[in-house]
Amino acid sequence: MKIYSAEQLKPGMTTAARVETENGQILVLENTELTSRLINRIRFYRIPEIAIVEEENNESAEPNEPAAAPAPQPKAETGLLQNSTFSQKMKQSVAFKHQQIDYLFLTEKLKSCLQDIVHNNSDVNFDELLSLTSELFRSKKTAIELFDFLYSVRGVNDSVYAHSLNVAMISRMIGRWLHMDSHDLDVLMLAGLLHDIGKLLIPEEILNKPGKLTDEEFQEIKKHPRYGYDILKNQNIDSRIKKAALMHHERCDGSGYPSGLTEDTIDSFAQIIAIADVYDAMTAARSYRSPMCPFQVIGCFEKEGFQKYHTRYILTFLQHIASTYQNCRAILNDGRACNIIMLNNSALSQPIVQLDDNTCIDLSTQSSLYITALI
Repeated sequence: MKIYSAEQLKPGMTTAARVETENGQILVLENTELTSRLINRIRFYRIPEIAIVEEENNESAEPNEPAAAPAPQPKAETGLLQNSTFSQKMKQSVAFKHQQIDYLFLTEKLKSCLQDIVHNNSDVNFDELLSLTSELFRSKKTAIELFDFLYSVRGVNDSVYAHSLNVAMISRMIGRWLHMDSHDLDVLMLAGLLHDIGKLLIPEEILNKPGKLTDEEFQEIKKHPRYGYDILKNQNIDSRIKKAALMHHERCDGSGYPSGLTEDTIDSFAQIIAIADVYDAMTAARSYRSPMCPFQVIGCFEKEGFQKYHTRYILTFLQHIASTYQNCRAILNDGRACNIIMLNNSALSQPIVQLDDNTCIDLSTQSSLYITALI
């Protein structure tokens, strides 16, 4: 292999190693043929250089000093690795690579829209934004496709816009699981897109602070729901969207903010947005921790979620998200790989797994073992 700068990349080159962002999120897998869209994505994330397989069609560019080269993996006839997992196959598909770019541009469009509302006090027509988000959502035929996609496109170093897009699509999926009609699904998705708009009024040095917030800084962060409601209150949109901005950090036991509301006074859409908001935040990398895998997040919800979140909504979410990953491959905290073969309804974060030697383990009976990653 040889090392090429991002500016030297050309369509048709093949990656010799996977390309990752600073946060460790994968942009392009190894043994992938580059397209113009993928090259633009690499440049957008300011990746300085990548490893390219040495082939005749790469000789026209002037490479930098070559690095030590592992043998490149062979391609399968389908263009996918023959022994790859579902997630790996999805990441290598042409459709996924195109949708990565669509996701990026949609994030930029959301940014432009929210900033226009906040800084120009514009009365925005949300139809196009909602249409584009719905189109991306509908491109995922199953729940596992959607959640794997959202996990795989992580890497946008952004605390508001990409998160809001994710929350919108997760909320719509929860709405589907709750059997909402199409109008309510649209309203719920738009509520997800706009729920964090108040953060645009939080100083960036606080919002994007890499370390732990001081008490004073956290108090400033806690103002964003009220800021969001004040921004949206004069917009010609469903009142549930405005309430979601105001109430998505309220909790059913009264422990939330900004008003310490309890279950009977929190808008139902805000309660759904709250679950999607926390799930997306916990499965994302932070400066102080690695991303949590879905079963770790399910475990956190099981410990305190039934007091803090609406019982029907949290049960529906946990049952479906756990079922989404049944039959998937996983890694245990002791490093062993396994298959998730059966859920424990009373302990969804601790399913029954089968190791590669065909041994089965009920994690609900093994307090020292738990799932740390899905593969």
